[in-house]
Amino acid sequence: MRMGEETGRKGLRPGGRSARVQAAVHAAVRDLLAERERGEISVPLVAARAGVTPSTIYRRWGDLQDLLADVALEQMRPDTDPAETGTLRGDLIAWVDQYREEMSSAPGTAMIRDVLASLEGSDPARQCCAISQAQLSVIFARAAARGEAVPDLDLATDLCIAPVVYRILFTDRPMDGDYVRTLVDRLLMSLRP
Repeated sequence: MRMGEETGRKGLRPGGRSARVQAAVHAAVRDLLAERERGEISVPLVAARAGVTPSTIYRRWGDLQDLLADVALEQMRPDTDPAETGTLRGDLIAWVDQYREEMSSAPGTAMIRDVLASLEGSDPARQCCAISQAQLSVIFARAAARGEAVPDLDLATDLCIAPVVYRILFTDRPMDGDYVRTLVDRLLMSLRP
């Protein structure tokens, strides 16, 4: 590994061969997941599709599960800022409902499972949390600029994101817009004196 390059999970220097390899491998994984059952995918299959050697994948990602977690994290990164409705409550409801819808879909649930199953321990899970908290931070900054009081970021994660993920992974209890509004309203009650 040349100086300045890092592994796929921890980030790559912008541009260059590393970025091209990461893009090719990520694209190969996404294509294969669209074509095959998850259990049929292997490092040699991904390598062949990406035009790299299996050793390149093992060196950068360690194993298939860490690669799947890296691809999942990349897919979880939003392309845009959260929708702006004009109120903290409205912005939170819109974002949490979108999060619920995306993560409870079959691809979303698979991404959560891939992140949690990574052998790298909790780093991908922390990165996943950081992505969500960055979105909440945008919502909170907008609200603060409008003069609205904003809740604690960790409390928002605990009261709005964690219950959604828990229900997705561990229950068959339904979630809908009413459930999301209940979560958001519980969070906003923490702002009352």
